[in-house]
Amino acid sequence: MSRRLPIILPSAGLSRRRFVQGLAAGGVLASLSVSALSAVARGEQVSRGAAPVLRGNEFDLVVEELPVNFTGKPGLASTINGSLPAPTLRWREGETVTIRVHNKLKESTSIHWHGIILPYQMDGVPGISFAGIPAGTTFTYRFKVQQSGTYWYHSHSGMQELTGMYGAIIIDPAGPETIRADRDHVVLLSDWTDEDPMRVFAKLKSQGDYYNYNQPTVVDFFRDAAREGFGAAFDKRKMWNEMRMSPTDLADLSSKTLTYLTNGITPAGNWTGLFRPGERVRLRMINGTGNTFYDVRIPGLKLKVVHVDGLDVEPVTVDEFRFGPGETIDVMVEPKDEAYTLFAQSMDRTGFARGTLAVREGLQALVPALDKAEWLTMRDMMGDMQHGSGGHGGMNHGGMAGMDHNNMAGMGGMTMDHSAMSGMDDDSMTGMDGMSMMDGDSMSGKSGLAVPSKTARHARTEYSPSTDMRVDMARTNLDDPGIGLRNNGRRVLTLADLRTPSGPIDKREPGREVELHLTGNMERYSWSIDGLEFGSSTPIHFRYGERLRVILHNDTMMTHPMHLHGMWSDLESPDGEFLVRRHTLPVQPAQRISFLVTADALGRWAWHCHLMFHMDAGMFREVVVSER
Repeated sequence: MSRRLPIILPSAGLSRRRFVQGLAAGGVLASLSVSALSAVARGEQVSRGAAPVLRGNEFDLVVEELPVNFTGKPGLASTINGSLPAPTLRWREGETVTIRVHNKLKESTSIHWHGIILPYQMDGVPGISFAGIPAGTTFTYRFKVQQSGTYWYHSHSGMQELTGMYGAIIIDPAGPETIRADRDHVVLLSDWTDEDPMRVFAKLKSQGDYYNYNQPTVVDFFRDAAREGFGAAFDKRKMWNEMRMSPTDLADLSSKTLTYLTNGITPAGNWTGLFRPGERVRLRMINGTGNTFYDVRIPGLKLKVVHVDGLDVEPVTVDEFRFGPGETIDVMVEPKDEAYTLFAQSMDRTGFARGTLAVREGLQALVPALDKAEWLTMRDMMGDMQHGSGGHGGMNHGGMAGMDHNNMAGMGGMTMDHSAMSGMDDDSMTGMDGMSMMDGDSMSGKSGLAVPSKTARHARTEYSPSTDMRVDMARTNLDDPGIGLRNNGRRVLTLADLRTPSGPIDKREPGREVELHLTGNMERYSWSIDGLEFGSSTPIHFRYGERLRVILHNDTMMTHPMHLHGMWSDLESPDGEFLVRRHTLPVQPAQRISFLVTADALGRWAWHCHLMFHMDAGMFREVVVSER
C-alpha cells in the first residue's frame, strides 16, 4: 500500500534541501482535469494515487507526455497509462500475454521486458530486434511467459527511461510459491533530473566530472598530510593530477542534478508500505534508475536476500546491499516496531531515496545521515598490483596494472612501460573488432577451459584516444562489497554470497572463451567495449546451442552493470565453480569476472552497460545467435 499524497507547486527559489529531498507532494500531475490543474497552480492540494496493478493476459499501455513536478521546477515526463512509475504488470508463468503499446508521443518509443526470456522480435530494442514504435502507432507484443519472479520493463528509446518510462513486472509461478510471505511490496527505486537529459549528456561530453560534488580539496590535502605525511600526500595528489583523473569519480551524475525516488515519490514525500507486527514482509527491490547505484539498508532490520534477478537464491542475511541499474533483489524482513526507514543512499553519497515501513500511515522513523564519501584506492584503479600481498577480499593474485594516459610516466615514483600490449598474443585474436577469443581445441584440450583465464588479452582497438586506462592484472575476487562499503561495520552482500540452489541448467563445460574489455576515457566522456563505441563495432557471434565462457575485464575506474539480453549469465568463481544465474552483472573497477552462457536464443540481441549515458556513449554491442 502506498501513501496518497497531495501535489503542491511551490513558489520560485529552489533550495538545496528541496532539490535533494524533493517536494513532499512531488510527482506526476496525471489525469487531472483543467480545473484540478488550475487548483494546483493556485497552491491547493490535489491527491494522487500509486501506480496501478494490471493483471491478466491482455494489456493496453498508452505512452504519452504528462506534466511533472518533483522539486518545484515543472517539467514533462514520459509516462505509461498516466503513471510514474508505469503500472505494475502481474503475469502468470506458462500463459501467453498480449500487450498493445499505443504511442502518443511525438517521437518513436519502445518497451524492453528486462530479464524476460522471449523471441528476439519481442525484446523491444530499436535497431536490433525491431524498428521501434513510431509516433501515433500501436505495436503488439505477444509471447509466452516462461519464468516467474520479480522483473521490470522500460523504454529502450532515447532517454525515455530516465524521463519516466519504467515499471515492475511480477510473474506468479505456475506451481506453489517458493517464498512464503504475509505481505508483499514492490519498491522500485529510480532517479529524476529536471534538466533535459540530452543537455546533461552534452555537459558530460564537455566535462566528464561536471556533476562531481566530491572533488579533492585543499582541506583534503592537509588532512592527508596530517595522517600520512606531507611527502606522501603531495605524491598522492601529484599522481592523480598527472593522470587527469579524480579519486572521487564514483558516479557520472549526483544530486546536483538528480532527485532520488522510491516508487515515484521523493524522499520528502516518504513512500510508506504498511505491515502488521510479526508479519513476514517481502520487498521486491528494483533498481530502475538511469544512472544510480544504491546502497540499501533498513536500520533495525536484517535483510534476508531470497531472490535475485528473478530467480530464487539460497537465503543469505545481510544488513545492506548495493545494486545498480537493471538489478532486482528481493529481501524478507520481519518488522516488530511501529516504523522503520528504508534508506537507499547513492554510491557517491550526495543524496538518497527513502521510504517507511509502518503499521499505519503518517509514521516515520529516524533517517540516517549519509555516509562519508570514500576515495577510490589504487587497487580500484589498478587491480592486483601487490604481488600476493593479500588485502581486502583476498585480492592476492599478484601482478601489476598497466596504464596509458597520454604517455604518462610515474605514479608515486613508479615508472610504467606502455609500449607493448601486456599479456597479448596475436595468435589468439579473431579479428572481430579485436575481441579476444580462445577455443578449447586450440589450447590443451577442452579441460583447458575448466578454469577461466586470468591473463589480460587487450584488443588492438584499446590503444586509442577513446581509452585512457588499461588494467593488466585485474582482481578476480567476488567478495568485495565495493568502494564505500568496505569495513563499514555492517554485513554487506557481495557477489560471492549468491548461490542458485538448483545449480546450472546446462552442466557442459565451455567450448570457447570470449574476453571483452570495458573501456572508456572519462576526460572525453567516451565509453566503449574493447575501445570501440557501438557505432564503430561489428556484432559478436554466438553459435546456436553452444556453451561458452564470457570474461568481462573492467579497464575503467567505474562500476558497470552489464546486461545481456535474451540469455542467462551463469556467474562463476575465479576457479570455475558455478555460483548464480543473473541477467545483469555489476563489474567493479579493475575487476575481471567470468560467466557461462548457453546460446539457446536465435536472433539479434543487445548487450550493454545499464548506466544510460554509458550505453548511449557507446558501451553497447549487438550479439547475433545463429545456426552455422
